[in-house]
Amino acid sequence: MAELNTESGGDKGGKVRSKKSNAKVDLTAMVDLAFLLITFFMLTTSLSKPQAMNLGLPDKADDPTDVPQKVDQKRTMTILLGDDNKIKWFHGLLESPEPNGKPTDATYGKNGIRKELVKRVKSVAEYCATKPGSKPGDGLIVIIKPSKKSTYRNIVDILDEMAITDVPTYAIVNDFTPEEKKLIDVK
Repeated sequence: MAELNTESGGDKGGKVRSKKSNAKVDLTAMVDLAFLLITFFMLTTSLSKPQAMNLGLPDKADDPTDVPQKVDQKRTMTILLGDDNKIKWFHGLLESPEPNGKPTDATYGKNGIRKELVKRVKSVAEYCATKPGSKPGDGLIVIIKPSKKSTYRNIVDILDEMAITDVPTYAIVNDFTPEEKKLIDVK
């Protein structure tokens, strides 16, 4: 605030101005407090943990004495992943499909491939329970074949469907027969 000079007639004959001092605030304590708070919150919060799915991978070296096992076609289902989130699936082998096993289009989600997987898991479990010589672990075998045009997201989505529907055995295979290539490349 300004002061009034009420003196009459001085030597200088003018107004006297007061000197303003600069207000300085020491922010050292505030900086220390900020670093303490940052450190506290960094140590007390938990970072999001990545979600991972366990995958059984084959050994690197192939044993020449291994004999390939024959699998009953009634237990297998093949899923072909194409571009633009396109899925084609069929039961058994494409060369000799079992009845009602013709290639069919599907989508991801509960009304798409999941519905068929649930139905197929139940029917194969019933089939294996009545088949003589079957083991308790026998069940549906799904062969997943991603094409070069399918995305990483498609593979993750189909693996999620395997986990949701409790498919006991599935494999990701990258070799297509010529018939399967034609089937997945047809628009």
